Amino acid sequence: MQSACGTPNSKKLGAFYTPERVVSSLLHWVVRRDDDRLIDPSCGDGRFLEKHQNSVGIERDRNAAKEAMKRAPGALVHQGDFFTWVGNSNERFDCAAGNPPFIRYQLFNGITRKRARDLCSRFGVEFSALASSWPLFLAATVQVLRRGGRMAFLLPAEVGHAPYSSPLLDYCARQFSHLQIVAVREKIFPSLSEDCWVLFADGKGGKTSTIGFSVLERFEFHETPPKVQISIPLSSWSSIWNRRLRPFLMPEASRDLYERYTGEQEAARFGDLAKINIGYVSGANDFFHLRPSEIRELGIPNDFLQMTARNTKVLPPDRVSRSTVKRWIREDRATVLLRLNKDQQLPSAVRKYLCTPNAIEASRRYKCRVRTPWYAVPDVKIPHFFLSYMSGRRVSFVQNSANCSCTNSLHAVNLKNSSAVTRIRASLRSRFFQLSSEIEGHPLGGGMLKLEPREAANILIPRHSDLPAKEAQSIAEGISALQSWRHYEAV
Repeated sequence: MQSACGTPNSKKLGAFYTPERVVSSLLHWVVRRDDDRLIDPSCGDGRFLEKHQNSVGIERDRNAAKEAMKRAPGALVHQGDFFTWVGNSNERFDCAAGNPPFIRYQLFNGITRKRARDLCSRFGVEFSALASSWPLFLAATVQVLRRGGRMAFLLPAEVGHAPYSSPLLDYCARQFSHLQIVAVREKIFPSLSEDCWVLFADGKGGKTSTIGFSVLERFEFHETPPKVQISIPLSSWSSIWNRRLRPFLMPEASRDLYERYTGEQEAARFGDLAKINIGYVSGANDFFHLRPSEIRELGIPNDFLQMTARNTKVLPPDRVSRSTVKRWIREDRATVLLRLNKDQQLPSAVRKYLCTPNAIEASRRYKCRVRTPWYAVPDVKIPHFFLSYMSGRRVSFVQNSANCSCTNSLHAVNLKNSSAVTRIRASLRSRFFQLSSEIEGHPLGGGMLKLEPREAANILIPRHSDLPAKEAQSIAEGISALQSWRHYEAV
């Protein structure tokens, strides 16, 4: 792997430069004549530009732009904001290639974000306020390509699941006669938790009704794009698969099974049967969660305390019972929430604890200082079940039989109808719930599976979960494939 940009600031901006084998491949895919005009919208240190003389690069970082000028003296390098440049330029190009910055939405903000979103809106593609920068880079790049143009970009693998990537794929399908995603299982940047895939689009000015999908174990040099292994109709990508490409990493039999159950008239989604919310946010977990030994020492009455499940690690496999709580107490775990209300009369022991140095420090933390009073933790619920927010091998769905609350490391699940318990448990026994969790959730660094509330609400619950052995095998193979692609086996 080529070295990433060395400064902390450029790392913050997502500047990880592309390996040679990837640079050469993408350029071979898009440059077809020596006089083809190439643009790299975020050229970094010029790795793409140096390999094709008739190139233009845009780079926001001043130091990186200087490096690009040295590396590719025959190219034209503009130092500045790409979206400003596109808005003011009439230049057009035959092809585009690069590695746009993988900037998270928290860092892609202010005037730059507004300018980028407004520009893309002018072109007919709308991105949410939560979008990372890379899909906006690609959408803007489409506009500067000539008819018949093509582009190839290295992207984060979230193109396969992030909601804000789907407007880009929709837009490219309306702008190109060929659209292809290449999924790569082995990390292109081993030092990053982020996996990378590749987008290739050809035939600007045309349109397509399918997304070509190719799967590689490792990205070696490819003179031409890999053969399309699956042609995914946009209609099924949008409806059956909820605008996600990750399901196509599973064996065909697993997909066919899931598609069949999705089409069943009596199939339900988890959100039809239950309300799923994140647990409470204390703002200062170490202060608000006490050990039984601390409670005895402080003398805080039970009326101001609430037993709580802090995370998945403390949960038993099936049910949090009174005996579970007794075990937490014996082990002196910090699982007791100091639960105070806004207009409560506080006893002296509590008032004394709220004046300690730890309390003063906690009151200054953001989540605490923006609420009144700072010590009243909001949204403390007693759910019917706990659902794991982050999971490894198994998504936990655990009954709450001990009137515990939970932090935002877990989801609080309340069933809309008690009869749903039987149906959900049957789905768990067949592992169908686990398969659907893998499909509807998304991978996170460290091999973990993350389930946002909206994703958990979309978990499929079939009417009948007593599946034949052959179907059970397809479920197991689907789970194994998706866990392998989030690298759980390596953790």
